[in-house]
Amino acid sequence: MTQPIKITSPLSNADVEKLKTGDKVLITGVLYTARDAAHKRLIELLDKGEKLPFDIKGQLIYYVGPTPAKPGQVIGSAG
Repeated sequence: MTQPIKITSPLSNADVEKLKTGDKVLITGVLYTARDAAHKRLIELLDKGEKLPFDIKGQLIYYVGPTPAKPGQVIGSAG
């Protein structure tokens, strides 16, 4: 088993270029999470040429939506 790749946000192009599908990573730094409505709002702002509420260059943005809890669990996973 290979060791996870350690990355720190904000990411550089070199950080991104070394990643492959299926790699395990350990993330340090800011990870922005949002659901579909927030992603839609960001795209709308960009389409209008407006400034985003934060600089997204090199940042990690993770789509998070709730999932049902498994039997016996209080909450489901995020993802």
